[in-house]
Amino acid sequence: MNGKGGMTGLLEGELVRLRAREQEDEPFAYGWANDPDVTRWLGARYPWSRSMAADKIRESTLGPNSCVFSIDASVGERPIGWVALRSDGIENRSASLGIAVGDKEFWNGGYGADAMRVVCRFGFGMMNLNRIHLDVFPENERAIRCYEKVGFVIEGRTRDAILKHGGYHDLILMSVLVGELK
Repeated sequence: MNGKGGMTGLLEGELVRLRAREQEDEPFAYGWANDPDVTRWLGARYPWSRSMAADKIRESTLGPNSCVFSIDASVGERPIGWVALRSDGIENRSASLGIAVGDKEFWNGGYGADAMRVVCRFGFGMMNLNRIHLDVFPENERAIRCYEKVGFVIEGRTRDAILKHGGYHDLILMSVLVGELK
């Protein structure tokens, strides 16, 4: 166990370490949830109060159906974002993935791709998943490149799937199967 209560090894990448979310992460989560640059490509529409941020962290689970992790930069051991896997049901051996690198200092440095690799390895190895999928805005080209770099492939497009920024937007469906992770 590391000093933050997480497991080492399996949950470590080259640049990041994943761990259970802690209440002391609340100021970071609150700041990210209220930063329009961070939430621009997330499904979130509304700002969070401090108590909402604390509730979200308290409700974060680590179990067979849902794993929500804090992403810490290996250097400095501070939270820079979060990543989650949520099972679609054990019979399907499939889960949806959500990620946000909220600390803009760590954008474009490979931290998101490293966190994606770590959480996918965890999902395939510890959750016995066969497939991990996500939705992404077509305009979020930086994220799409990151996901493809990790091994995700585009499966299709869901038309007018989400209301954001005053209009409906398509979403791109991407997935990676066990054995395809790069």
